[in-house]
Amino acid sequence: MRGSAPEDAPRTRHPALRRSATAVAAAALLLPLVSASPSAGADRPPSGSGALQRAFGEAAARYHVPRSVLMGVAYLESRWDGHGGAPSVSGGYGPMHLTDARAAVTRAPEFATDGGDARGDGARPLRAAGQSRSRRVALPVELPARLRTLPSAAKLTGLPAARLRSDPAANVLGGAALLAAAQRALGLPASSDPGKWYAAVARYGGEDDPRSGATFARDVFAVMRQGQRRTTDAGQRVTLAAAPRLAADAAQERRLTSAAAALRAATRGAGGALECPWTVACESWPAPYEQYDNDANYGNHDLADRPKDQKIDAIVIHDTEGSWETTLRLIKDPKYVSWHYTVRSADGLIAQHVPTKDVAWHAGNWYVNSHSIGVEHEGFLAAPDAWYTEAMYRASARLVKYLAKEYRIPLDRQHILGHDNVPGTVPSTIAGMHTDPGPYWDWAHYFALLGRPFKRTAGPHGGLVTIRPSYALNRPVYTDCEKAGQPCAPHGSGAVRLYTAPSESAPLVKDIGLHPDGSPSTTGVNDTGARATTGQRFAVAGRAGDWTAIWYLGQQAWFHNPRSHPTAVNAKGPVVTPKAGRAEIPVYGRAYPEQTAYPSQVPVQAVTPLPYTLLAGQRYAVGGRVQSEYFYSPTFDITKHAIVRGQDVYYEIQLGHRVGYVRAADVDVRSSES
Repeated sequence: MRGSAPEDAPRTRHPALRRSATAVAAAALLLPLVSASPSAGADRPPSGSGALQRAFGEAAARYHVPRSVLMGVAYLESRWDGHGGAPSVSGGYGPMHLTDARAAVTRAPEFATDGGDARGDGARPLRAAGQSRSRRVALPVELPARLRTLPSAAKLTGLPAARLRSDPAANVLGGAALLAAAQRALGLPASSDPGKWYAAVARYGGEDDPRSGATFARDVFAVMRQGQRRTTDAGQRVTLAAAPRLAADAAQERRLTSAAAALRAATRGAGGALECPWTVACESWPAPYEQYDNDANYGNHDLADRPKDQKIDAIVIHDTEGSWETTLRLIKDPKYVSWHYTVRSADGLIAQHVPTKDVAWHAGNWYVNSHSIGVEHEGFLAAPDAWYTEAMYRASARLVKYLAKEYRIPLDRQHILGHDNVPGTVPSTIAGMHTDPGPYWDWAHYFALLGRPFKRTAGPHGGLVTIRPSYALNRPVYTDCEKAGQPCAPHGSGAVRLYTAPSESAPLVKDIGLHPDGSPSTTGVNDTGARATTGQRFAVAGRAGDWTAIWYLGQQAWFHNPRSHPTAVNAKGPVVTPKAGRAEIPVYGRAYPEQTAYPSQVPVQAVTPLPYTLLAGQRYAVGGRVQSEYFYSPTFDITKHAIVRGQDVYYEIQLGHRVGYVRAADVDVRSSES
């Protein structure tokens, strides 16, 4: 299925690392909103590059909705893109994100289980790994309103649902009709003043939840004040003029803010304290800390007191590989895994599950888990036609920016990691590490929303490059999204492919950890062995015409970087290189203490190198300097927990697609410009 690999393909490494039979059965009753294939002829480019702009004007006139309101709503939903006529993760279609869950539902299972280890700690006996299996899922009889706006739009406009899904102009008409209907339902007149539509905009963006509706309305009005201009994925040039003096109707804004605050207070009281910025819609949906199997085991996280006992220095971005409803059901299972937050695709609603002071089981690497916060996003990495809404990206960025400030986490790609950037702990775990959020997550847009866009920071002799292809124009071929060996649908990507020589006819670079038999990397959507992703920084190893080489997994790796359409920008910063006199040095998947640091009651954790070696003269970008540490927590009884701190110091480096750690004693740190 989309989002998990087919049975005859490499498995998608999603958060469902192991599942009880109960959890699998529960998922069968819930909603699997994953992208269906676009209909024939879907989203044909409208006639002329200004046709979509005209469509907004015509729809606004027909339904007496201010054009700026209509365009602002569409921008928040889709950034005006049509996405090839395919539905979003939430089953939304077209620029207005009209939702039709029953049309978008996948014909394949929502989940395929695997037997990985989200905790990533060998000190605690693992539960039996689940057998690989999948279950077909069925839609509930009654869908929430947020998942069935397209059928309502079809009734209001008289247009066929198929046309609303595939024709951007018709889709805009449907959105205008819904806004007008919302205004009438609120007992408000159709006004030419955009400020009078504030409550209707909120209802459009969050009919099921006043918290998400209030956040949506604030964002739409911010877009209208700032103005926007962009070329869509269908080549349409769209401009929304800035209106810096625009003000929402004060009475409507007060009512919305009051209702959202009351609901948030009620949720907080029912589920515990929330750690979210006020600018997002957030609810508490706590994960259980419980014993089971006659108290022989426990889940699904560990109690801690971070940052007092351990520093939080990373945020890990995941996708759920399942629907919102299924995800919330699974987090309540103590036999399942855990993460700190989930972000909903339709409107950016955030659910917090684990307090940030506690350690969730999400990354598959215990050292990373102990020092990170996990944020899941409703979505499927192997569904290239599925797309995340602007509302999701913005809510997530606000949350991450808030957490980064709270814990002094640098906003860069060495600290804001994808799950696919987390290293394996030892050689045997590398192949089982997860690959979400995958090559279709738009890191460039995400970091722009974080206020840290990737820019050139040095001249041609800076010594580093930051990967930054044009997401829309960069469309490398991937395979295995739906069936082994078959190409995925063409789609924008933030990743570039890496070769052994400056030519696309050269073999891809090898990842000996991922492919221990020495076989080459592949174009599979889950094969990260020859891939560099937006925002990652690498040391330059050479240049040849339109090609740039970087040091990657102990070898030179070449990517196409033409001056006319560059896929990377020059940068500078600290790098590590093997200490003078050393022919090669090891690299590790975790920064664990030396043997002498462990007290007698704590088993010594082996400092096991990964199968990669860094040779003399090679350079790798430094992400940070960390003290060696191990959190020992094998039991439900927290009095038996301990934190072991060693004398060894490590540097986190950009090893390959994933990060790695090298001992400070093994390397020299230099400026990349030297």
